[in-house]
Amino acid sequence: MTEPADSGSPLVYRGVTKTYKTHFWERRQTSLVDLDLDVRRGEILGLLGPNGAGKTTTIKLALGLIFPDGGSVTLMGRTANDPAARTRVGYLPEAAYYPDDLTGRELVELAARLHGVSARERRARAASLLARVGLSRVADRPLRKYSKGMVQRAGMARALVGEPRFLILDEPMSGLDPIGRREFRDLILELRRGGVTVLFASHVLSDAEMLCNRVAILKGGRLVAVSDLSQLERERRLRHWEVEARGASEIPGAELVSRRGEEALFRLPPSFTAEQALGAVRSAGGRLEALVPCRESLEDLFLRTLAEEQGEPGR
Repeated sequence: MTEPADSGSPLVYRGVTKTYKTHFWERRQTSLVDLDLDVRRGEILGLLGPNGAGKTTTIKLALGLIFPDGGSVTLMGRTANDPAARTRVGYLPEAAYYPDDLTGRELVELAARLHGVSARERRARAASLLARVGLSRVADRPLRKYSKGMVQRAGMARALVGEPRFLILDEPMSGLDPIGRREFRDLILELRRGGVTVLFASHVLSDAEMLCNRVAILKGGRLVAVSDLSQLERERRLRHWEVEARGASEIPGAELVSRRGEEALFRLPPSFTAEQALGAVRSAGGRLEALVPCRESLEDLFLRTLAEEQGEPGR
């Protein structure tokens, strides 16, 4: 699937193919096939796919850590392997490994130094970012005493130290508790409002659903779908209707879910329209209190898309 070209896009893949082999006697394995994708300025693009789909390869190509066998990767208007392309790019890997004798403050200050930030500004920026990710109280604690979620927070502070205009996040919620996940989501949305573009790779579809403007789905190294979330909303199939009614003992064609006094919750099949659901309640002598269309989740749609791509019946 090909995205329209946009010279203003911070990240552009064109016809990218990547193969690899782990041992010299093995046949080369294909990781990406003819990938065409733009990450548009100011958006949060969710990169989704099962394990082995090619998400990590896609990110490594963007960062110039590996090179394509064919096609091109352009980062911030330059080839991805140009170090100058990465000066305003932040990156948070899924499993970061930092020297565990460093403190959180030292980690962020070191990153600031590598970005050319002055000594005075390094201290102020590190303190500000550590506070932003909720690590002020443990800023001077060695990383070896951090939990996985705390290391992830420190990694986010490190990714932001260069004041990036483009942020690449690989499973950024890994290791975070529910409060931490919410705080990270709020931070990412705040960054987007400030004009930062975000590439967000995740297998947790609820996070992508809450954060992303668009999603791109990889399967076996191929881009099988790319769409605005608003478009996906329209593509989600109706699973059933939930009908809350008062005074109806039963509704023809409906499943009784629960009852409390005069109020009952029914489930109607998706073949009903809203008007038919209302008529069914009235015919049963009841009064409609609520009618809720229950559509498939992003995860349901994701699995159905992959199944249809493999030629299996839609879920």
